[in-house]
Amino acid sequence: RRFPQARVVVSGGNGSLFLDAEGDSDTAPRLLGALGVSADRLVLENRSRNTYENAVFTRNLIEPKPGETWLLVTSAFHMPRAKALFDKAGFPTVPWPVDYRTSGREGIGLFRDNPADSLEATTMAIREWIGLFAYRLTGKIDQFFPAPGP
Repeated sequence: RRFPQARVVVSGGNGSLFLDAEGDSDTAPRLLGALGVSADRLVLENRSRNTYENAVFTRNLIEPKPGETWLLVTSAFHMPRAKALFDKAGFPTVPWPVDYRTSGREGIGLFRDNPADSLEATTMAIREWIGLFAYRLTGKIDQFFPAPGP
């Protein structure tokens, strides 16, 4: 609402191998429309199946120009990997992390929190670290923790 001329890009197709699921770019028009974002502002990328493809396909679709500001909005736990991939793809972005899963005051140990929540957070963290290492080993990212600026 503060930036009514800003384009809103939603990247994400159906990454499921076995299930008939709806990708983010299919869901976004309904959700964003209900929130008051007009359809003519939306740019939808629906071919990507993973974060690497999000970065590459979105960069090719948008062809960002020097001086443009693009926010990269994704879950805070996923931001290092997403930002590194967009940087490597040549798409300068400003990270805008959302969906924080912790307060920042958690400590180490399963019994400092609900054990099920601790297991879920640990599983998410392991998945992100494996993704960072795999993308680094395959040359899809240049660094584990990219700088926040464009």
